[in-house]
Amino acid sequence: MEKFVKLIDTAIPLSTENIDTDQIIPARFLKATDKKGFGDNVFRDWRFHKDGTTNEDFVLNNEKYKGSILVTGDNFGCGSSREHAAWALAGYGFKVVISSFFADIFKGNALNNGILPIQVSQDYLKKLLRKTSNDPETILIVDLENQILKTPVGNTEFEINSYKKLCLLNGYDDIDFLISKKDKIKKFEEAI
Repeated sequence: MEKFVKLIDTAIPLSTENIDTDQIIPARFLKATDKKGFGDNVFRDWRFHKDGTTNEDFVLNNEKYKGSILVTGDNFGCGSSREHAAWALAGYGFKVVISSFFADIFKGNALNNGILPIQVSQDYLKKLLRKTSNDPETILIVDLENQILKTPVGNTEFEINSYKKLCLLNGYDDIDFLISKKDKIKKFEEAI
């Protein structure tokens, strides 16, 4: 995984609430076990009409909105526990998702795939969605090391599991973390 310390970028606002994992990546795309190509189908049924033409009204198809930060409505990632949803978001290029609530399994899957889910208050989220919708050039600063989100609507601290924070800061997945402890593990084994 890529190291994540600080991200300065614009955001894509998607104010829809209760976005479930089937909306993030429809079930018909779950046949593959390789992460490659999942980003092409993120929000597939919203990005494209049934005939395959682009839905120009969907925010990801609006060229004025760009960035690796997704600001979205409450209860993001609910529904089934598919890790493919995190694969699709990461494959599309999202590094951060901001919401007022995340489903627990989605949150874990996101962190395991290098995506930082930031939970903010509902009031803060409403202000941020309004600001990023009205001004696509709005800059957001995500400071993982200090656990602070800085935006024009104010700065707010966010929580993250200390182990997952360590992994993101170092670009580790769970195996990389264990490998980083190889010398300590070896010393422990020799002491037994």
